[in-house]
Amino acid sequence: MDIALIQFSSPDNETQPQRIERAETVLRQQEGADLIVLPELWSAGYFHFDQYPALSETDDGPTMRMCKAVAKALGTYVHLGSIVERTAGGTLRNTSFLVDPQGNIAHRYSKLHVFGYKSLEAELLTAGTALPVAPTPFGQIAGTTCYDLRFPGLWCELSVRGAEIVIVPAAWPAARREHWRLLTSARAVEHQVFVLACNAAGVQEGIELAGSSRVVDPAGRLLAEAGTDEEILRVTIDPALVPTTRREFPVITDRLADYSGLAR
Repeated sequence: MDIALIQFSSPDNETQPQRIERAETVLRQQEGADLIVLPELWSAGYFHFDQYPALSETDDGPTMRMCKAVAKALGTYVHLGSIVERTAGGTLRNTSFLVDPQGNIAHRYSKLHVFGYKSLEAELLTAGTALPVAPTPFGQIAGTTCYDLRFPGLWCELSVRGAEIVIVPAAWPAARREHWRLLTSARAVEHQVFVLACNAAGVQEGIELAGSSRVVDPAGRLLAEAGTDEEILRVTIDPALVPTTRREFPVITDRLADYSGLAR
């Protein structure tokens, strides 16, 4: 399986249409990739909080239309990172989508843990309520978003639900880059999944993003890591490694279903 992680920036002086057009140019150059992944809220810019309402979209907005067109043109899966999704009820969510080669939405996930530390995300956005896993020819694919990396219970449930490849779009700051590296590796090892972690690059509203997009295999081996600037990380993975790893080292089957009833 050939993966392309698009480590993208969202400069403050760039409009959303300009950013989408620039991203489309990069995506259309990824011919031969089975899956293309973009970062969290790249088309709006994660730290552009005051613009969230104006830059919010539906699941048929400009970001989605572009990604569907690329998926069909290249015959590939495109994970569009996430958008500020405007729901029918008028609330805003941080929602990611996986588009299949026919241009259909194969998976959607709204971020469960909205971020509040030095961020307005928790004030502006509503948390998701679902944790889906989607079948694909490459295995069972799921998604989490950025801050979700810090919550192992979520990841435990994903492995219970059969996830084998977990895509993680993010806008992780450079100030906590080592946490990013630690957590992406830890989640892969704990739950014996491929972690495809695509982070943003550049500077937004004075905040430097960490870049360092990573691919970690189910045994915890780092297969590739990007630098700090815009970069395309192309990596080939073998999805069959997930069931092989789980058979050889049965952490998941040895795990208890519930630890809350144990004596104190």
